[in-house]
Amino acid sequence: MPDILVINPNSNELVTEKLRDTLSDLESVAAIECITMSDGPFGIESDADAAIAASLVVERIGNEQYRDACVIACYSDPGLWESRRRFEAPVFGMQESALKNAAENDRRFGVLALSDESIARHLPYIDSLELTDALAAELPLDVSVEETAVGHGILEKVIATGRRLIDEFGANAIVLGCAGLAALREPAEQALSVPVIEPVRTAVLDAISATAE
Repeated sequence: MPDILVINPNSNELVTEKLRDTLSDLESVAAIECITMSDGPFGIESDADAAIAASLVVERIGNEQYRDACVIACYSDPGLWESRRRFEAPVFGMQESALKNAAENDRRFGVLALSDESIARHLPYIDSLELTDALAAELPLDVSVEETAVGHGILEKVIATGRRLIDEFGANAIVLGCAGLAALREPAEQALSVPVIEPVRTAVLDAISATAE
């Protein structure tokens, strides 16, 4: 089985625990280890947080080259391009994987972001992937990473804002724009009746597929 490392670049272990739970059904096809960067920001919510996380991620991936693949479990994909430039082991970013998946079959996708500041960071990245035309809209949930991990009232916000993306902006797929939202994929998809894409899972599936080639 492929040996895949999933790196949560923030120091919130609760986020990592939820990732372990949501990826547990893939353990029959891959050896997946989810780790928390204990010296990272508690939540990656600003450009400064992303910059700190990027340097930590690159250093960690450099020490994990015996792995078949690494996945960066932060929607800003901190350190992705530098890691790919410097190292041989495949590296996958959850935002890149999710957006490419969301745009398949000419779908128009909507993104649920933490905040307006997150959106300002995401939009240039979407453009760099040449997916701007596939973006219906990106809307803020106005929550923190910590709040997504704790979960109180978050599903209701995800459903309400996801419904806006569908009804007002014409999205026919929804991307959860934070690793802390991973556990909400299934209930959100049931409520919204469109594909809801959980980026960490999508990136791990990409990693499994790549290592099988």
